[in-house]
Amino acid sequence: MSGFPDSLLSGYSNFMRGRYPAERDRYSNLAKKGQKPETLVIACCDSRAAPETVFDCGPGELFVMRNVANLVPPYAPDSSLHATSAALEFAVQALRVKHIVVMGHGRCGGIQAALDPADEPLSPGDFIGNWMSMVAPLAEQMQNYTALTESERQTALERISIRNSINNLLTFPCIKILFEQGKLHLHGAWFDISTGELWVMDADSGDFERPDID
Repeated sequence: MSGFPDSLLSGYSNFMRGRYPAERDRYSNLAKKGQKPETLVIACCDSRAAPETVFDCGPGELFVMRNVANLVPPYAPDSSLHATSAALEFAVQALRVKHIVVMGHGRCGGIQAALDPADEPLSPGDFIGNWMSMVAPLAEQMQNYTALTESERQTALERISIRNSINNLLTFPCIKILFEQGKLHLHGAWFDISTGELWVMDADSGDFERPDID
C-alpha cells in the first residue's frame, strides 16, 4: 500500500493483535446497537492532548469533537458550513449526551498565535485566522496585564477561552433549554501536557482546581 504511513500500519497491526481481541465483544455490541456515549468532549486538535488517552476511555465511551484551540462559536444558524455546531447538535439532539466538557490544554498553539499574531501570523482572510478571531478581543485584553509573564498570560487565556466557549454553548437553544432543566451539564477542563495535571472548572466560581483523585 504505497504511500500510506508505515507508522500507522504498524500501530494498526498492534491494535489488531492486542486491544481489538481484548475488546472484541464491545466493538461487536457497538456495531449492532450503535453508540450511546453520555459525554461530549470538545477538545483541541493538538496531537498531545487526546481526550480518549487523558481520560483512559474505550470505544463508545466518549463522543469527541476536536478543532483548533477547542473553541465553541456562538449560535449562528445560516447557510455557512458549521462543523462544530453540527457536532453539538448531533450530540445533544440525536445522542442525547448528559455532559459537555470543553477541554483546553497548556501550550496551545492556537492560543499562542492569538496572543502574538506577529510571531505566528494568521491572515484574516484564511480559515485559521478567521477562526481564531473569536478569541481576539480576549487576547487583546490580556496584553493589559503587563505584570504577567508570557507563559502566565497564555495559561490565563487558555482558561478564559474555555469559560467563553461554555458561555457560547448556552447561546444554542437546544443546549440552554436542557441545561436549565438540569438534563445537560456543562464543564470546563484544562490539561497540562508537561505534567499530566488536570484542572477542572468550578461551575459556580469559574476557578480551575485540581480534583482529588486516588
